Amino acid sequence: MTIEIEAFEWAGPARFLPPPPAMQRDDGVRVFSGVTYACPAGYRPLQLDVRVPPGEKPAPLVVWIHGGAWMMGDRRDLPETLRPDSLFEAFVAAGLAVATIDYRFSLEAPFPAQLHDAKAAVRYLRAHAEQLGVDVTRVGVAGESAGGHLAALVALTGQRADLEGDLGVVGPSSGVDVAVDWYGVSDMATMPGATPPPHIAAKLPEVMRVPADQHLLAGLDEATRADASPVTHVTAGAPPFLLVHGTADWLVPFSQSEQLQAALQAVDVPVRLVPVEGAEHIFGGHGDVDALVSLTVEYLADALRGEPR
Repeated sequence: MTIEIEAFEWAGPARFLPPPPAMQRDDGVRVFSGVTYACPAGYRPLQLDVRVPPGEKPAPLVVWIHGGAWMMGDRRDLPETLRPDSLFEAFVAAGLAVATIDYRFSLEAPFPAQLHDAKAAVRYLRAHAEQLGVDVTRVGVAGESAGGHLAALVALTGQRADLEGDLGVVGPSSGVDVAVDWYGVSDMATMPGATPPPHIAAKLPEVMRVPADQHLLAGLDEATRADASPVTHVTAGAPPFLLVHGTADWLVPFSQSEQLQAALQAVDVPVRLVPVEGAEHIFGGHGDVDALVSLTVEYLADALRGEPR
């Protein structure tokens, strides 16, 4: 007996996976977990989670990028100074969908891999907006620390095709309409190379006892190192920014946000800098972090409910 088998034509490795079915919570919020938005060869799949508030219309979208010195962190976690999930749930309560994303760490791949990943996530969300139930006519990006740095870069490089990368979905825009940067690096050239205080250094692995940007920028040429600084990408077409930064931040000095504010103001881009008096990195020592969460959510909600740019 002869068995005929159809010829198999391999389409190549998967670039991304479609969104899985959502889990619907009792409060009507739909949650898409572990969505593979890109499959970079030689690395782990990159995933994101999306929380979508209930409602008949698609919800405006915020993309959240976690911190962790470009070396650690998790899309599902917030800094220890915030209540778990508090920011994500505040977005949903305000009628905003929030996507939280993975990206490659600096010991996996140097810059601009992290920016390529974040841009790929935005493109994926645009391409699958209908399945996810999100409105991508206006998109916000926000992040803290290393994630704030990446959020600023995403917001400022929407027209830089050479920084787009080719991961995952290609074609849709990675541009965004508004940005929030919590205590992120703005200019690598003026970072003081701060090392952690002894009581913090004692709790860190050896690899994290040197300035984190040394790992991110290792082996890069001068042009690529310059591209890692958000201030180098500021143009008159940039979206509006909210910057929130502790004045006593020993890791990323408050002056970093002042530099970005000055660069944006110089080209008449709307920017608001909120100094958090006496607060250290991740708002340590500040007594009302919930108020900073509310400020951020209200700013993004107001911006995303406006007319598309």
